[in-house]
Amino acid sequence: MWPASVVYLLLGTIISRGTNALPNTAVEVPTLADAIHKIENTTTELKSLLSSRASVKLLSQSATASRTRWSSFDTPQPKYVVKVQNEQDVANVIKYCTSKDIKFLVQNGGSGWATTFNLGQNGVLIDMAQMNQFILSLDKTQATIGGGAIINETIQAAYNQGVVVVTGNCNCVGTLGALLGGGYGNLMGLYGFAIDNVISLRVVLPSGDIQTITKDNSPDLFWALRGAGPNFGVITSATVRSYNIGKARSVAWTGAVIFSSDKIEKVVSVINDLELEPEMNIFLYYSSSGPPSNTPVVLTTPFLFGGTNATGHQKFKKLYDIGPMADQTAVVSYPQFGSGADSFCIRGARKPSYGAGLSSLVPATWREIWNYYVDFQKQPGAEESIILMERYSLAKARSIPSDSAAFPYRSIGFNAVAISWYTDPALDGAARAFGSKTRDAWRRTDGFAANSTYVNFAYGDEEPSVVYGTSLPRLQKAKTEIDPGNVFNQWFNIK
Repeated sequence: MWPASVVYLLLGTIISRGTNALPNTAVEVPTLADAIHKIENTTTELKSLLSSRASVKLLSQSATASRTRWSSFDTPQPKYVVKVQNEQDVANVIKYCTSKDIKFLVQNGGSGWATTFNLGQNGVLIDMAQMNQFILSLDKTQATIGGGAIINETIQAAYNQGVVVVTGNCNCVGTLGALLGGGYGNLMGLYGFAIDNVISLRVVLPSGDIQTITKDNSPDLFWALRGAGPNFGVITSATVRSYNIGKARSVAWTGAVIFSSDKIEKVVSVINDLELEPEMNIFLYYSSSGPPSNTPVVLTTPFLFGGTNATGHQKFKKLYDIGPMADQTAVVSYPQFGSGADSFCIRGARKPSYGAGLSSLVPATWREIWNYYVDFQKQPGAEESIILMERYSLAKARSIPSDSAAFPYRSIGFNAVAISWYTDPALDGAARAFGSKTRDAWRRTDGFAANSTYVNFAYGDEEPSVVYGTSLPRLQKAKTEIDPGNVFNQWFNIK
């Protein structure tokens, strides 16, 4: 017996198809029995293609992906959830979906917030969470990371073996999802972007074939995957450089340094002008102080790899000279580098997010955005909303040729994003207005000739040129050669 929720879903599908028919046109409307039979067939056929530990279920049968999506705003709505076990499972599902003209989406961390997803009425979510391996080479110079790993899993596995790898910072984000967009992270001042550390990629291509892609055997695809990967295939694993520095050296000084809002202009000016050494980065937040008051505060998180309390305060002296209200910095080990942002990892809630890239920080703009933030954040239910800005040491990353990968924005000095955070859909309109006008304010003073947004921070309404920049023409050419059928079309689609 099918649950009532499934029946209602099927009836809705049938009714919607029937009412879309042209007037006076004969249309064969499927019955409920037809729809159930089709779903049963699809489920059976998909199961027959999978390994023993993989599974396929209807989302409406209480099946969920291994990881709830980070944001519930405008999320992909699959009919089937396929939990794959290995890359052959992935290849088989893609071949099946392509042959049946079924839309699909691959999920690892489930943190992508863009509004570009559209799975239609029969879409498949390919859940890669079980493919989360971390395999270190005998000489500890290379690590192979599974396509289903999230950052805290990768960092913990690396730390256990005394190495570090370049990843994003947020613990709950998919390791390779962050990497494929470019890969900003705490160690990039020393080693470059995450994409700069890729040696090879295991990829399921639009045909369903599985290949190992390197700069030597497939230079155009290797280039395209590092900056626009989801448009060309499913990366089931990546082999990247690892650095054998030992656990004792895998420490950093970091934490929250909090200021009152009257210090915004001084804080912004100092962050803009700081001379960041390779071991350094700094984030700026507008956030809530927490319940019960939820007072908006200005929070910074300086970071110094290998630092101590003394050296941290020395390197960021100009920040401390402003006069913070609170200092919560400390020395932490590698697995705790991102723990200060673990509140970001709370899944669910509606979080439309609008990002922009900046060449510099303009204090007057950040005062304007503070006012926007306070007005929105004071609305009941929106207290957890956040403004975030990241600045890294970029000398190492900029020493690598700008055309070495499809990622186009080594010129961006600062990345900012406005994250509305609430549960009531009635706030959607206000959240979109807040995010949009905040992004507009950044863009007016971003210092660039054209809007330039890191693809992993983009909202979803941006033109391809905004997220792919000058790489777009070459990406379009590669797309026509590698994926002419546009099989991979869910993430800032290149056409």
